[in-house]
Amino acid sequence: MKRIRYAVAAPVIAVVISLLVAGIALAVSGHNPIDAFQAMGSYLKTADSVVAVINRAVPYYVMGLAVAIGFKMNLFNIGVDGQYRLAALLAAAAGAAVSFPPIIHIAFVIAVAMMVGASWAAIPGVLKVVRGVNEVVSTIMLNFIATGITAFLLANYLRDNSVKLVAQTKPLPESAWMPSLNTPLGWFGINLPKDTVLNGFLIIAIATGILIYLLIYRTRFGFDLRTSGRNPSAALSSGVNPKAMIMKTIMLSGAIAGLAGMAPLLGDYHQYGDTFPTALGFTGISVALLGRNHPAGIAVAAIVWAAIERGGQNLNSVGVPQEIAKIMQGTLLLSAVIAFEVVRRARLRAEVHDAAVKAHPRSSDPGEPLPALAGGGLV
Repeated sequence: MKRIRYAVAAPVIAVVISLLVAGIALAVSGHNPIDAFQAMGSYLKTADSVVAVINRAVPYYVMGLAVAIGFKMNLFNIGVDGQYRLAALLAAAAGAAVSFPPIIHIAFVIAVAMMVGASWAAIPGVLKVVRGVNEVVSTIMLNFIATGITAFLLANYLRDNSVKLVAQTKPLPESAWMPSLNTPLGWFGINLPKDTVLNGFLIIAIATGILIYLLIYRTRFGFDLRTSGRNPSAALSSGVNPKAMIMKTIMLSGAIAGLAGMAPLLGDYHQYGDTFPTALGFTGISVALLGRNHPAGIAVAAIVWAAIERGGQNLNSVGVPQEIAKIMQGTLLLSAVIAFEVVRRARLRAEVHDAAVKAHPRSSDPGEPLPALAGGGLV
């Protein structure tokens, strides 16, 4: 029960603080916080909104997984945004240039995206391993380079010249479209409203989360990865090659970042262009931090993040600016980081106290100091 309380405490504190700050911002600007929150809540109750939240959360979740893989090893892959952009462009162009049966075609596009993402992520990996370049600096710079390369390729080589007003690649054939989940849901008596489509990439996202969990927490590779992040010296002494682990981890992170762009490409847009979603990578970083780099926590964080975005679209109905939703997201992220650290320290203090009480039952009186060693540690 203590573990459950500590696990729930931080998210609850973060949500409460986020609501309080948003409420204060609304009150100061002359709006009724209760009306605003009710407008957001009522808008999220419809079937359209539920599906929209899930569809929006899917790429956030996959991108959060990509970031979390690096975080687990103290590798800060800030370049996921550039990796997914370049991967989405080249995968869209490659998918439009070939013709395969449906399942093979989808698999081909996904494979191209993951290979491109991994290859682009390998650049900061090599820089770190060979020259000791900090990956935060190199990945941020590579984001700008990837954006420029993407724009150059799209404008000069990969653009669909039959479309004049919007720069975009040729559309993917229908064999490369991800099937929706509407029909399978109908088998179970769940009929979605007309023009409401649940992206079939949801299944791939769930499978990816399960595989990442098993890889990190149930395999030797995952153990080496987590050990390298917590104590590089111990990992090295146990036979782990730190340079090889850096390359494997950052390339895996880049591959998953490339996979994240496939949710909108295969399910919604079917081509890469000026209207393709942007800043997905930075949202993934926020979601990974909120989810504490755990696949289950990232899933909850992605849904909450997407729900705030969706609910914020209805704020105009009560005369409230939609920027309030951005304030809620920013406050939620900041308060979550602080709350998790506060709760972690409280849990550690409680564990130390409990251990000391078990070792010295007579010291269970809160007013009686626990015995300590000369170095300051508990006996």
